[in-house]
Amino acid sequence: MHESTILIENLQSMWWIAAAAVLAPILALATRRTIPDVVWLLVLGMVIGPHALALAESTQAVAFLRELGLGFLFLLAGFEVNTSDMRSRAGRSAALTWLLCVSLGVGAGLLIAGGDWQIAAVLGIAATSTALGTLLPILKDSGALEAPLGTATMIHGAYGELLPVIAMSLLLTTRATLQAAAVLVLFAVLAVVIVAVPARLFRKVPLLGRAFAAASDSTMQTIVRITVWVMISLMLLTAVLELDVALGAFAAGLLLHTALRGGAPQHVGEIMHKVEVMGFGLLIPVFFLTSGMSIDVLAVLGVWPLLLGFVGMIVVVRGLPVLARELWSSSGSGLETPREKVALGLYAATGLPIIVAVTQIASSSGLISVTVASAMVTGGAITVLVFPLLASRLSRRPEAAGGAQS
Repeated sequence: MHESTILIENLQSMWWIAAAAVLAPILALATRRTIPDVVWLLVLGMVIGPHALALAESTQAVAFLRELGLGFLFLLAGFEVNTSDMRSRAGRSAALTWLLCVSLGVGAGLLIAGGDWQIAAVLGIAATSTALGTLLPILKDSGALEAPLGTATMIHGAYGELLPVIAMSLLLTTRATLQAAAVLVLFAVLAVVIVAVPARLFRKVPLLGRAFAAASDSTMQTIVRITVWVMISLMLLTAVLELDVALGAFAAGLLLHTALRGGAPQHVGEIMHKVEVMGFGLLIPVFFLTSGMSIDVLAVLGVWPLLLGFVGMIVVVRGLPVLARELWSSSGSGLETPREKVALGLYAATGLPIIVAVTQIASSSGLISVTVASAMVTGGAITVLVFPLLASRLSRRPEAAGGAQS
């Protein structure tokens, strides 16, 4: 195919994707954010995708931008995670809760799949993920991020993103389990080295650090360029090691946040703002829109019992265990009212990016059909649409609700 023809096809698809990215926040604002921006992106992706109007397709260039969008989504999620919170009593409780959830999920998957442990792992991992990257803009827009509920959601979300990605790397791979574990350890060591070496260099050569910091607000944008380089380096490393690229991006955000808090805490907020502009301006909307484009709505409607069953499974194996731990044990989350605890369970049961990643791996390897994958992704989209909305209504203070009505 001629290069100009390829360019035109890529630009045509990107034109529709960019137009949908502009329309999504307009629709979100028109609905007073009752339906969040990310849900509109998914819906509009379905509309312009090959299964509906066929206005855009996931060309090779668009697919690459989608991977970068996934990277920025997980990079920002890693940036938002406080490692001290993850090590706290609430963090340890969240980690144990996820282990309980995935045990229930795989057990339910074994019953559904008739004993096929690989399909059970797909269902169990997908049903127990938490869409921290997706919840992040929702929590920020609602102003709940700094409240105890927001902190608890971030902790559960951190483990609900990190541990499923690790489980994917261990269970949904052609490697033996011990070999897969060794590869994960190797990745962890190399990831720390990739982040630690530049950080140590800047500390050892203060003049270099000051020069880069001074140029960070110029057209050179030095610190942002380093951040993007680290993200791409770890994504490349995970690709070479045949791990999911989401793990590399999440680790990049986590390690960079830790390194900056130790060496240059004043730059954390500034870098996050600039990375948010880059990510939410184009690349992250491309990820959500192309996720919607991959959904065949008619095929999903044809298997609606599977769709509803998967949403119900998410509630039972992810939402209810989180709620039970909050109601009947001391988790250290600081949540006081039952309404807040139910809201936390709903936030924790909100999943999408990991579901997309798991179903892509499973469908490409022939474990599940494309229709089943579409139904599971649509189920994740339903949780993004419904669960945060219910959670925000439950966690709203009565006096605030009364004031809004008046």
